[in-house]
Amino acid sequence: MLTFLAEFSDIVPGFNIFRYITFRTGGAVMTGALFVFLFGPWIIDQLRLKQGKGQPIRADGPATHLVKRGTPTMGGLMILSGMIATILLWGNLANPYVWIVLFVTVGFGAIGFYDDYLKVTKQSHAGYSGKMRLGLEFAIALIAVYCLAAAAQPGGFRAPSMPGLEHGFSTSLAFPFLKNFLLDLGWFFVAFGAVVVVGAGNAVNLTDGLDGLAIVPVMIASASFGFIAYLSGNAIFADYLQIHFTPGTGEIAVVCGAMLGAGLGFLWFNAPPASIFMGDTGSLALGGMLGTAAVATKNEIVLAIIGGLFVLEAVSVIVQVVSFKLTGRRVFRMAPIHHHFEQLGWSEPQVVVRFWIIAVVLALIGLATLKLR
Repeated sequence: MLTFLAEFSDIVPGFNIFRYITFRTGGAVMTGALFVFLFGPWIIDQLRLKQGKGQPIRADGPATHLVKRGTPTMGGLMILSGMIATILLWGNLANPYVWIVLFVTVGFGAIGFYDDYLKVTKQSHAGYSGKMRLGLEFAIALIAVYCLAAAAQPGGFRAPSMPGLEHGFSTSLAFPFLKNFLLDLGWFFVAFGAVVVVGAGNAVNLTDGLDGLAIVPVMIASASFGFIAYLSGNAIFADYLQIHFTPGTGEIAVVCGAMLGAGLGFLWFNAPPASIFMGDTGSLALGGMLGTAAVATKNEIVLAIIGGLFVLEAVSVIVQVVSFKLTGRRVFRMAPIHHHFEQLGWSEPQVVVRFWIIAVVLALIGLATLKLR
């Protein structure tokens, strides 16, 4: 919204600063954090009042978690409200990428909200049908990826109602370390991108099991993709680094900045012992946002590196389920894998901080792919 002030730069020269993505990203970080700091306590009070017993705690989980009974969930509402208000204030609302990322974030957040609502009202871990949930997620992701491919076409965005997509860069998969190689997936790119978005959303959802465990790696990944989006959307930097130039995606940096700021505010209340849990409302939404940013900037594979912690959590669940169904034995003492380490005797803060360290290392490795070409 504030980008319109740049139109008056001839009258007020200082207003030209609102054209710069870097300035608006910094403003988004500060605004997002301030919003959650100011309104967070009120949101927590309202959620505690309406939820009563709060999020149900797994009876088969670590015994140390039983003390968390009564803690309200749906803390993702704090993050999403801060993000949306901040993006509307600092983002360039004429940019299609802003709306596509917001569409996925809000859509996945709504799915997670309904799941949280059922869990709280029924005081059960069973939300609604997993098939229905995945179906809704894929529907949102397919629409979003189609729009991303349309926006990346030569000549800019074409409305989804227009038949067909021109194959080429818009439907291609880029590979880290290879600067000139693109694999054109054609129409399959839409399905592939949807899998990335849905996979990212559910991987973050599985990671959200300890106080502060999910939000910090999400912030690290968001900061990384904000940086990648800025470089990919800038022709000069993209040419210097020999990465693929994706016009318009630089504005995603503002979205990532808003998430980073709102995440910082949320961490203030989610730090151990947590006053509120993120819930599916936040974890699905933030994971979906990261997946959409990765698809938009042609860094789907890099997402698997930067978000390697989320991949590890998801794979641990898949391995556990497959192993138990095929052999009747469990590979881990408990899945996701952060519970496995708790069962080994690690305290919750040890698991959380050590996983944060892993997230930082993986982010640095992922960012290194920008130059190692």
